[in-house]
Amino acid sequence: MKSPLPVRDGVNATRLRLPESGPWATAMDYVLERFGHVDPDGIVARFKRGEVQALGGTVLTPSTPLAEHTFIWYYRELPVEQKLPVELAVLHQDEDLVVVDKPHFLPTTPGGMYVAESALVRLRLMLDLPDLVPIHRLDRMTAGVLLFAANPFTRGKYQLLFERRHVRKSYEAVASVRPELALPRVVRSRMLKSRTYLLSQEVTGESNAETRVELLETYDDDGLLRGRYKLEPHTGKTHQLRVHMASLGLGILTDPFYPILLPQAPDDYANPLQLLARSISFTDPLSHREVEYTSRRHLSSFTGAGNH
Repeated sequence: MKSPLPVRDGVNATRLRLPESGPWATAMDYVLERFGHVDPDGIVARFKRGEVQALGGTVLTPSTPLAEHTFIWYYRELPVEQKLPVELAVLHQDEDLVVVDKPHFLPTTPGGMYVAESALVRLRLMLDLPDLVPIHRLDRMTAGVLLFAANPFTRGKYQLLFERRHVRKSYEAVASVRPELALPRVVRSRMLKSRTYLLSQEVTGESNAETRVELLETYDDDGLLRGRYKLEPHTGKTHQLRVHMASLGLGILTDPFYPILLPQAPDDYANPLQLLARSISFTDPLSHREVEYTSRRHLSSFTGAGNH
């Protein structure tokens, strides 16, 4: 369902479904009752300016009856955001695909307190590509290779690669070392993530999450044995890598969620989560060539460490 309103300031218009009936005479009455506690004057002003539209670009006015339309679109008033002190790097760009090196702390898409400060909105503005959409996602706390589709007419071919698991992903993580743990190994479990619970959970039942874990190298960190691990997910459940590492007793360094949920604290930009999406490879559906995109970032725990 295509929005009748174009992307503005890098952000899509918001879609709202109206009820078929109710005590509201007009569409604006319903919107005011639902969202009026936030900005009632702003809502009325948007209707008066013609910035609320239905399918086909029909403009809603303050007097448009409730039942006249099912879906409407409008622009949200963006919150004032402080720019995050992290930078986004473009690894590859052509008319169909944009590949970036996402930093830690920057979310992939707008959500919650981060709207303009998201990889998607930053890139749309930086590259002047309002139709840009993410093909997959990385957690806000995870850095590394992230793909965006630039062409609406070819994006489906790239999205299909991920849906059919025809993409090979390789991550790196830093964690403690358990000498008695036989690696490499494949970790399988059943994971669930509810909308009302912050963390993903492993539960009994048929596995739906799979990760290969390999120890690449070790180093001494003030008497503590640390390791750099290669993680290869076969599936893409929320927080899968973090959960699987924690289940092995190898919680990723500086992870505030797993294995123990720490009290909420401001972002510590000097100590990001030690998890990096190192590379993505696949057969390009347009050129039919094998391609691989690799992050240029390095996990800070290994910068200058005495690796061996």
